[in-house]
Parts: sequence; C-alpha cells; structure tokens
Amino acid sequence: MYPTKPPPTLRKRLSDEKRNMEKEGQEPGRLEGRKLFERSNKLTYAAILTIAAIAAIVTTVGNLSDQQIVLEPLPNAYALCFKKASRIITVDKAYPHVQCLAVRDSHFIDVGSLEELSQRWNLTAQSPQTNSSTSHLENTLPLRYIDSPAIIVPGLSDSHVHVLEYGATQQLPLEGTRSPKETVQRVHDYILADPEVYDDKTKFIEGWGWDHTQWLLKEWPNTNEMEEDEVIRGRPVLLQSKDGHAIWVSRTILDGLKDLPAEIEGGVIVRDKSGNPTGVFLDNAQDLVKRPEPSYKTLEKRFAIAVRDAHARGLTAVHDAGFNPRSLEFFRKQADEGKLPIRIYGMTHFNETSSYWGDRVPKIIGAGNHRLSARSVKIFADGALRSGGAALYEPYADNPTTRGFMRTEPEVLNDIIPKFLRDGWQVNVHAIGDRANGVVLDAFEVALKDANVSSLRPRLEHAQILAKKDLARFGDLGVIASVQPTHAISDMWFGEDRLGPERVKGLYAFRSILDHGARITLGSDFPVEDMNPLAGFYAAITRLSPDGKSPHGPGGWFPEQQMTREEALQGMTLDPAYASFSEDILGSITIGKRADFVVFSQDIMNAPTQKILETKVLATVIDGQVVYGGI
Repeated sequence: MYPTKPPPTLRKRLSDEKRNMEKEGQEPGRLEGRKLFERSNKLTYAAILTIAAIAAIVTTVGNLSDQQIVLEPLPNAYALCFKKASRIITVDKAYPHVQCLAVRDSHFIDVGSLEELSQRWNLTAQSPQTNSSTSHLENTLPLRYIDSPAIIVPGLSDSHVHVLEYGATQQLPLEGTRSPKETVQRVHDYILADPEVYDDKTKFIEGWGWDHTQWLLKEWPNTNEMEEDEVIRGRPVLLQSKDGHAIWVSRTILDGLKDLPAEIEGGVIVRDKSGNPTGVFLDNAQDLVKRPEPSYKTLEKRFAIAVRDAHARGLTAVHDAGFNPRSLEFFRKQADEGKLPIRIYGMTHFNETSSYWGDRVPKIIGAGNHRLSARSVKIFADGALRSGGAALYEPYADNPTTRGFMRTEPEVLNDIIPKFLRDGWQVNVHAIGDRANGVVLDAFEVALKDANVSSLRPRLEHAQILAKKDLARFGDLGVIASVQPTHAISDMWFGEDRLGPERVKGLYAFRSILDHGARITLGSDFPVEDMNPLAGFYAAITRLSPDGKSPHGPGGWFPEQQMTREEALQGMTLDPAYASFSEDILGSITIGKRADFVVFSQDIMNAPTQKILETKVLATVIDGQVVYGGI
C-alpha cells in the first residue's frame, strides 16, 4: 500500500498541469472509463499521473460542449444508394428492403430501387457536398453510393435511459469491482488523481455502478469500510448501486442525517445487528440523503458526454425515465435554444410523497424542432430484484422472510393513475416483481374503462417478473412492455436462486408478452447497463452473455423466450416511436418521416450471432445530417 498523501513534487506537477489547462480554456480531466481502473489496487503515483493526463485528453476531445467535432454538413437534398443489393432495412411493411433513399429538408422524400429513383429524379454522379452546384434544383439530387457489406436501418431509439445520470457516472465508474474493498480503492484513487478534489475535503463525491451480487460475499457494504481509508475519511461520499436502487454513503454523510426514522414506507435503512444504520439506503430511503444540486454547466458537461456516446452507438432518440424539476428545466432550456443534438422523450418523475400535479403542469410536445417531448409521468411501483425490493406475490426463494415491498401503495396507484390519464398524460410505471406488475395492471384496467383515456398508451417499465394470469392482460389492455434485454443476461445468473425454478420462468418472458398481443419496446436503462443498442439486440435474440454463455448452455437462457431479429429491430425503431406518440414522424424509413438513420458496417439481420457485437456504426444521421461518422 502506498502513502495516502501524494509527495509535494507530484502534487505540484498535477496542480501545474491543471492550471495550464485552465489557461488554455480546457476542462481538467477526471478519471473516465472503467478500463482506467482495472488495476486500481496496484497503481503507483506515476500510474495515477499517467491516468490523469490520459483522462484530461479524453475529456477535452470528447466534451462536445467545449470542443465540437466538426462534421461537414450534407446539402438539404441528396440520395443514398447501394450499387446492387437492397440493403436498406426500412421497418416499413410496404417496402421492407430498398436499394435507395432520398432526403430533402430533413425528411425522407423517396425510397425504392436505383432504377425507380432515376426515373423520378435527376441523380447527379456527385458526392453530396454542400458546394454541389446542382443540389438546389427542384428535381436534382446528388447521389452517393454506400458500399457493401454495410446496411442502413432507421435511427435507433432507447426506450428507457437516464441521460444526465450517465454523464455523471463516467466521472467515477464503479462497475466490475469484486468487493467493497476494491470499490473503496477506486474512490481512493479517484481522489488522489484530482488535486482539486484532494485539496477540498468538503467536495461532494459521487460514484456509480457497484453491484453486491457480483461480490464474493454477496452482502451489503458498510460505511466503516470507507471510514478505514485515510484518504476518504472525513469526506462526503455517495456511491450509487448499479441498478440505481441503493446508495452507500460515507460516515460524514451518515453522521449528518439526524433523527433517522425507524422505518420508511417503500424503502429500507439497512442496519447492523445492533440496529445502527450501516450507510446503505434502499429505494425510497435514498431520498433521506440530500445531494447538492449540480450547476447548469455541470449538467451541460454530463449531457455532452452522454450525447457523444449515444451518437457513436447509433442512437438518434432516447426516452429519459425520470425527469426531476432540475433536469426538466435543463432540457427545456436546451430545446428553447435549439441546442438538443438528440431526440428526447421525457418521463416526469412523480414523487411518492408529493401531491398530484397532472392538472397544473404543462406538457411539452415536439419542442425544439421535434427534439423534446415531456408528456408522460414516471411512477415507481416497487424496487429492484438485485436489492430484494421487487414486490412479489410470494416470498423470495433465497430469503423467505420477505416478499419485497411496494414503493407506492396500491390505493395510491389506483388514485393517481386514472387522474393522470384523464388529464392527458401517458402513465409509465416502474414494475419489477409479479405483484407490482399485477397491481399496476389492475389500476390500468380500471382506468382504461374510461373511453377518454384508452388511447394514451400506458407503459410498464421493465415488466420483469410476470405471473401467468397477468400476461394476457397486456394485449387486452394495450399496455406497452418497455423492457431491457441486457437486464435478462445480467440477472440470469442469480434469477433462479432468488425466485425458484417455477417462478423464474416468468422473468423476462419476452416471447410470452409478444404472443399475448402486446408491443415491446427495447431499452438499456443506461447507465445501469451497456448503452450499446446492439447489446440489447443481441441479448433479445440469443439470451446469452456476450461470450456465448448462459445457465442453460449455449442455446440461451429459456430460449423459448427469444425474440426474432425483426421483432428486436422493430423494438428499437418503430415501437419506441409508437410508445412516444411519434410513429407518424419517426421509427421507419418512410416517405414523409424525419430522416433519421444509421449506417452499420455489416448486416445485423443475417450475420452470425457471435459476430453481431463486432458491428461498427459508420454513420449516425438525424434530420438528414450526419452527427457521427460519415457517408
């Protein structure tokens, strides 16, 4: 173990580097990326300095708010074609595969074969550059060929994300640690690598991603484990769990919480055998710990990181699952200023302790040139499977003393869900356990008897564990299942232990949901899981880990619940558009819709499954303009 205080020479070098960067208008780098921490417990001071320097470069290059990557704009009209094959997958049943697409003024204006487009347009053999002398002519389109084996698909949507939280997690990522000690070590190294943090013991430190189910001793951590580290001791530190349903805080924060209640509805204050709080808070109990409000500049930086990574993965739209007043204000301002570089469909968070607000809060629909909508409400029914907070009909198989808990009681759900629907809000309810899903479906069933709300497309966010008696109600009620396939391949390793051999069959039952006539939209829940939409595509069709494994062997975990590739692609394109009331303008490559599309390096619809995750994004296009890569 090396000393807890950097030597003066190192501290001076770090401070000088930071000061020089500030003079040049750069943002001092932080540790980013879990790979930087793979050997965190073996770091020397020289390695820490190297990591700080690398992180500074990564942060500066990748921070879109400070230093935009300049992409040469396309003209307002152009055509893209493959020379021979029809390698554009439209997700439009009228023309499922086409050879060419044409764009004008941010919209698709034509699709078809090269011969068909040549008959309708004057296609000029020019690259679609802005200096094209003929691109302004009404019937003339500059033509660019795309080479095989690339394909084009509609712009991809992620139906359940946490945008600003993703940006925050990149500062101190904790995923992949194997013990509380290793997690504490990452915090230790983070503090030492940033002189600004090291020198200010009052600076609030946040990390994200620890997962006690992946630790050797699958037990909750304790604040004492942070207190034993001399660098961390005396600092306010809050570490969010991977699933977002638990926080682990330092002694400094814990001591600042006066008069903690013995119990809290919809949450748990984890205590030791003597009844003393351990520093871990579950679900609603997390609200007892007040975090400092991030500045607008901080939110801009977090947003820039998230957008950069989203574009690089082919995402053109995301459904943000939890606008609080601060994030809602931030995104509204971005939209008003025309600064939203990605489409965001927001779910405004309903605080379980707040009063009903659906009759007085205005909705946002298509602001910022159809870049922002906030016309839905997000309600938490229960907690998470990992943390034992998912509400079950019967006790947990591995802990018969509990069957989880409802974060929002049934009588409250039965009161507020009909009110929000009557006031024109889409209602999206987080439900993990079979009891929670059943209770919410009960509330939807009663509310949807009102003909005035039947078209508001209610959603179950996650819909993880479903009883057989509840499956049929999805299709009958028109409830959308918003699911995350990568959760399935994360949870498959402990799901049966927690639920038992029979009940586990209803965990992530995608095929059963589809077979009962419901729509499924796919998401990642990033930063809880990998942002890459192809990771979700792969998980949905294989139910295998990225290395081809599952508890049931190489055929997949409950392979009878696999989705087809066509269903998975629709779950990332057209169905998310439907789930956000935008299927008329998004979700497929269709004449009249917004020109959002992605160029992949290979055909994900036919590639061997083990090759899917090798697919690269060659270009991401929003409103006809490249936001990542090039064409």
